[in-house]
Amino acid sequence: MKVIVAGGGIGGLAAALSLAQRGAAVTVLERAPQLGEAGAGLQLSPNATRLLFRWGLEDELRRVGFAPLSADIRDRGGAVLLSTPLGAAAEQRWGAPYLQAHRADLHAILLASAGAAGVRMQVDCPVETFEDDGGGVRLRTRGETLDADVLIGADGIHSQVRAALAGPRPPRFTGQIAWRGLVETQRLPAGLIAPAATVWTAAGAHFVHYHVRGGELVNFVGFTSGARSAPESWTEPARPGEVAGAFDGWAPAVQALIAAQRGGCGWRSAVHDRAPSRRWTRGRSALLGDAAHPMPPYLAQGAGMAIEDAEAISRHLAGPLPPQEALRGYAAERFGRTRRVQAWAQRNGAIFHLPGPLRQAAFAVARSGGGGAARLDWLYGYVPPSELCP
Repeated sequence: MKVIVAGGGIGGLAAALSLAQRGAAVTVLERAPQLGEAGAGLQLSPNATRLLFRWGLEDELRRVGFAPLSADIRDRGGAVLLSTPLGAAAEQRWGAPYLQAHRADLHAILLASAGAAGVRMQVDCPVETFEDDGGGVRLRTRGETLDADVLIGADGIHSQVRAALAGPRPPRFTGQIAWRGLVETQRLPAGLIAPAATVWTAAGAHFVHYHVRGGELVNFVGFTSGARSAPESWTEPARPGEVAGAFDGWAPAVQALIAAQRGGCGWRSAVHDRAPSRRWTRGRSALLGDAAHPMPPYLAQGAGMAIEDAEAISRHLAGPLPPQEALRGYAAERFGRTRRVQAWAQRNGAIFHLPGPLRQAAFAVARSGGGGAARLDWLYGYVPPSELCP
């Protein structure tokens, strides 16, 4: 089977690798002039690492990743509202570790592994148009026409493939601004940043930090509510003092991270999403990752859901059904789960920004309902339907 994957990000490369390992001939088209990822961190919960390990990436991921001991939610002054054991406890409970990694490190591992599996890469190749005649897909990119049995749109929230399948509707602005930065651990006071994935919360804002690259760096991202509009960019620098001003008076760890950011600025971007839609497939074309279901970043599942999608779409296409039916089966399997994750992420974002008493009450309910690890079994303990594995 010849498959074209539009988009060379984490979701696209994960799909390409999984498809190639199941025998497909895969070409990845990336619209940017080079393959790469923005300098930021990501969190890979056990539902994602389980699949990455299955694809043969365990040694490399453990080498570049960082395994936090817990996931802690605190108020802006430091009081713990909810804590979930991770580290060895996560691996014992869910059968795979919880790892934090630099996006560029995960991307490089996937890129090398996909190339070794025979995946062909083409850069500066935006999808311009494509046609499905029932027997295949003909795609036009810059100066070239390509034919394939299947087209997978893994080209992000502004997906050109999605626009063709579901209409050219722009994503919606959530009213939140993200402030991002990376700090060398050696620039911080020893022991200030705990080996945990930590969320600090306050009315109208929250701040997340965790180690990446084996502990050499600390990734942080803060979110503030109430903006009417803002540019959507992963590379726009914040103005001097903006991040510090947004989190003035927060806990010492937050203040130290912001102060240690080289240049004192970091980056700012507007958080966008889309309403859930079932229009993931048409004929021999399908969507994956943020092209299908952009994930709000409040449950750390953007990469995880794209990786799960990659496993599912390759499994369905490797089965006995024609491509059109296989893609419909993939979408049917994935829609309910991704919709639930989207809803949980949106709920988290709302709870993090509640006024103090309401926020404390919400986390008290979480603690009384089992709290900790039990509430995440459905998410982190997910195993793909084994009866469909060839």
